[in-house]
Amino acid sequence: MKSDMPPRTRGGYTSTAPRRRPTGSERRRRVQLREVEPEHPRHDRDETEEVLEGAPGGPIDRCILRSFHKHVAAKIWLGEDRAPLKLVNHGAKLQLWELDVERSRIYETVQRSGLAPLISCSHRVASRPMLSAFCERWQPETTTFHLPFGEMTITLDDVASILHIPITGSMISFSQPLRVDDANALLVELLGTTDVEASRETEQCRSPSVRLQWLRENFSTITDVSSDDDIDFATRAFLLHLVGCTLFADKSATSVGVVYLELFRDLSMVGSYAWGAACLAFMYRQLTTATRFEVRQLGGYLTLLQAWIYEHFPEMFSSPDMAYIESRPRALHWRPHVIPDSLQSLRERLDRLQISDVCWEPYVDHRAEHPFPDIAWFSGCIKCGLVVEPYHPERVLRQFGHIQTIPPRPFAPPRPDRSILLDQYWERWTDHVLIDHSRGRRCHYSGESVAEYMAWYDRISHRIVQPPYLRSGFTTDARSSLPSHTASTSDSRNARALRLLRHVISGGRQQSGDYFWGALNEAHSILAGLDETSASHSTPSPAPASHSTPSPATRPFFCPPTFVYPPPTSVDPPPASVDPPPATVDPDPSSPVAPPAPAAGPTASTTVYVRSKRKKKT
Repeated sequence: MKSDMPPRTRGGYTSTAPRRRPTGSERRRRVQLREVEPEHPRHDRDETEEVLEGAPGGPIDRCILRSFHKHVAAKIWLGEDRAPLKLVNHGAKLQLWELDVERSRIYETVQRSGLAPLISCSHRVASRPMLSAFCERWQPETTTFHLPFGEMTITLDDVASILHIPITGSMISFSQPLRVDDANALLVELLGTTDVEASRETEQCRSPSVRLQWLRENFSTITDVSSDDDIDFATRAFLLHLVGCTLFADKSATSVGVVYLELFRDLSMVGSYAWGAACLAFMYRQLTTATRFEVRQLGGYLTLLQAWIYEHFPEMFSSPDMAYIESRPRALHWRPHVIPDSLQSLRERLDRLQISDVCWEPYVDHRAEHPFPDIAWFSGCIKCGLVVEPYHPERVLRQFGHIQTIPPRPFAPPRPDRSILLDQYWERWTDHVLIDHSRGRRCHYSGESVAEYMAWYDRISHRIVQPPYLRSGFTTDARSSLPSHTASTSDSRNARALRLLRHVISGGRQQSGDYFWGALNEAHSILAGLDETSASHSTPSPAPASHSTPSPATRPFFCPPTFVYPPPTSVDPPPASVDPPPATVDPDPSSPVAPPAPAAGPTASTTVYVRSKRKKKT
């Protein structure tokens, strides 16, 4: 019987046969192909190749810093530059809404929430070059600053000591992003505004947010003689204004998200949240965003970041306040000021940092008033609403007074929609702190690390941000203003580099590839302004058997750290001219005819090129 089904095309020919079900073996083969084939094969292959490639100036091994090709430090090394970041700092705006004696009821609620220290410890001045220079050293995968001697970061202990806000308690969680309609409903319910006022404000912000100025204009005039509902409305408005100016200052620079208003619904429960952990997660995310080259602004609580720099690098950046007492937050220990140095000079200063320049344990005198919190050893994820960031104390053991070992690979944070699991993980934080074995031994001296740590760190990190040929001492304008003796030294170094290149070019193919590469490296080091290598004559001399690997500070930027300049195998003096072909001599008929000499095979210093021939198709 003929089938009524329309013809179908199978592999280029038309078939009218009915469609048959696949056999069992065919189904199994399809399942295997589906399991083996990645979801996006081309994208995964490109990412894998990109991760395996080293980056100029490091890292050599991209297994950890997988997104370094998008980092601002990678662009700076390639010659592109970025101006100092614009900072979002609301320290001066806090003084526009003071809680005096007439608003004592509002201040009492703020004090019970644990956020009262933020009113007095916020810095009104922030240094753009200093914060921008440290931001260029932030690595999102490890959530740490990568400095020449190792990693450092802002820990929970730093937050508790600098700000004196709670770091234990419930995580700040939001199930999903807040919509504008829900934001209007929250403003009506928790702040007592009308629907028209709420809609007008969110429409002006073009997001579920309200302006900080709008909060001050509508609620700063409420005093203790007002009704209880008005006082509650004003208290929620003040707390929202406070966290918008400090902990959760975003890059809008003028507004704060209404989503945080949900945290102040029950004013008696405000002190039960881990505000310090949420602030740290938010700061991590703002630093991560600012590492992209196209970003021009930095948000977050900049007082925390600036005070952390003052604490750990006191001899370089800080100006202490002599009237400080240890019972107050450590943020008040310093007088904030603008660093007069430029961003480029600060990059170079950070590139020259040594372990001895760091104060690894700055809170020793502060422990009597503020003991070390055990939750600082927590290893996991910290969260602020939908922002989830990893927290790795095992990468900065020296900041806890322990010997730094090679840390395990950093873990990627889970998706924000798994917030329930993260909350449970945080509530049982005592089960997820580093054990004594992972903490290691106490340091014998500050900044101690195991012997193999720096070799590992040099392979996986980008230690130097400013490339040698872009340093301030080697710019064209700076060279023109150098003294005469310095200029003559520079001229002699250039002449030596030219002699090296001339010798390499005139040597032809008689020299080995290793000698050729080593001479070019030395010539480039001289022209780039690096320190001279071990060669001290006009031509490279053979290296002794005990020649060691050049240090990372004097190594050319395009050489891997394990490269050693080998001695030349055989170096002949440069010929004066090209030797003419040997003259043909007629053999003596009386002398026996010598057999032809066998062709010399390839040696270590010669290269044989073989040209393949193909048969033409007839």
